[in-house]
Amino acid sequence: MTSGSSAAATTRSADGDTWSPSQVQRERDAYRRGRARRSTGIAALSTLVVATVLVAGVASSPGWPRVRSSFFDPHVAWVALPEVAYGLRLNAYVWLGAAAGMLVFGLVLAILRTLRGPVFWPLRALATVYVDLFRGLPVIIVLYVVGFGVPGLRLQGVPTDSVVLGAIALTLTYSAYVAEVLRAGIESVHPSQRAAARSLGLSGAQAMRYVVLPQGVRRVVPPLLNDLVSLQKDAGLISVLGIPIDALRSAQIVQAEYFNYTPYVVAGLLFVVFTVPLTRLTDWVMRRSGYLPTGLKV
Repeated sequence: MTSGSSAAATTRSADGDTWSPSQVQRERDAYRRGRARRSTGIAALSTLVVATVLVAGVASSPGWPRVRSSFFDPHVAWVALPEVAYGLRLNAYVWLGAAAGMLVFGLVLAILRTLRGPVFWPLRALATVYVDLFRGLPVIIVLYVVGFGVPGLRLQGVPTDSVVLGAIALTLTYSAYVAEVLRAGIESVHPSQRAAARSLGLSGAQAMRYVVLPQGVRRVVPPLLNDLVSLQKDAGLISVLGIPIDALRSAQIVQAEYFNYTPYVVAGLLFVVFTVPLTRLTDWVMRRSGYLPTGLKV
């Protein structure tokens, strides 16, 4: 061992039970702490400078007083807050229902798209057409078609509640995205895993359930969480179906009462608060999975 290595090593007492870092190690730790404090200070200062420039630029614009009174009225915001927050609960329920539906239906579509053999070609083709169709359609068009078209058919046993139809429309759309994510995870598993499972006596379905799916789903958890974040935001679009108590509809009612757009800003901020926890969870999972560098903080 070189002298530099021995100097940097930890020192132990005579009994060998306690230890303390060497002088060189203490100096290194102090240097790292100093660099960390310096980096934090520089980041805070630069953030303050940028924020000051942005605020000064916006506040000095000629139309700022009118925009402030139309979008950032404290009185209107205080009046709209309880009603918009109450309506946000309905959006949360729709999100939970659509999230469960899209994960189940998306998994079915992904499995259909990965079936092998010419006998399964019709199922693969049908799943492919479905995915291509609903990935290309805007969500709001699907909401209109399902929300107003399905009740117009007057079929027995078909739900007519706008909340349920909105959740179904979101499920149909996001299942297409989830199916592609899950299919990528399934196909990322090496074929030898399936062959090894079959050699142990497992059937094709058992190999998919016990060997392929656990590995494939684990690899695509971060993209799945991103789809859940997007679904949280699009859950607010159910207001186009005339639902009177969701967040955006409540904001629209208050806006029409006061002729002020502040309720929409309140609804937007509540949706941000609603989505931030899952967004941070997504970043944490991505760092744990190696999708993001460990030191990157978003």
